[in-house]
Amino acid sequence: MRIHFYKYQGTGNDFVLVDQRQTETAFSQSQVSMICDRRFGIGADGFMILRSEPGYDFRMVYYNSDGRESTMCGNGGRCMVAFAHYLGIVQGAAKFIAIDGVHTGTILADGNICLQMVDVHEVTHAPDHDLLHTGSPHYVKWEQDLADFPVVQEGRRIRNRPVFQPAGINVNFAQKTSSGLYVRTYERGVEDETLSCGTGVTAAAIASTAQHTGHFEIRVNTPGGALRVDFDKTGPGEARNVTLTGPSKLVFEGEYESGL
Repeated sequence: MRIHFYKYQGTGNDFVLVDQRQTETAFSQSQVSMICDRRFGIGADGFMILRSEPGYDFRMVYYNSDGRESTMCGNGGRCMVAFAHYLGIVQGAAKFIAIDGVHTGTILADGNICLQMVDVHEVTHAPDHDLLHTGSPHYVKWEQDLADFPVVQEGRRIRNRPVFQPAGINVNFAQKTSSGLYVRTYERGVEDETLSCGTGVTAAAIASTAQHTGHFEIRVNTPGGALRVDFDKTGPGEARNVTLTGPSKLVFEGEYESGL
């Protein structure tokens, strides 16, 4: 199989993108996994397909690097909007559909992408963590010093708890700072720490407001760069008008030939 691909990254969260508006080609789990392999393939945290969809600018199909189709990816969604703009499908804004529903994305004057996320209807607060769904399921644990924190070891342990099986959960370790938040994430499907996770950053930002209500603009730093999460907190467990804003960059494009 020979494919023309594009490599994008959003705050270090990197993806292989394929344009399938003309011909829809099925990819097996092993093919996607090989494409995302950093030694034998192109290398990426995820694989995305842009397809035509009546009534929308496009459909976003997302796979984790393990080759399995997965739930929503916030940084991936921002990269898809930038990709659609690069292809000439959209100009200043896009309306598309993903696995968790309809999203809109806006290309700002500074080049950043502002992506509308799903509303959050429930936040479960526990003594040492929070649980919520921001298009993907997230566990947010608060720490005091993340610089040397064992994200992979602790993230894997939490992700594999029996209560979260069989699908597992994304695990975010968050620290409150003078400028906002610092977040490091262990992503299921990648089974490692990624440099940034859009839905995870969104989950941490919403969880950080606890029982407070009102409008919030929260800046979040990750190992891969800075993002901003805006939302209206209408109740202890409800957030509406949620947006994720940050950069999205085309890294390179090329041809890939798989022997699978």
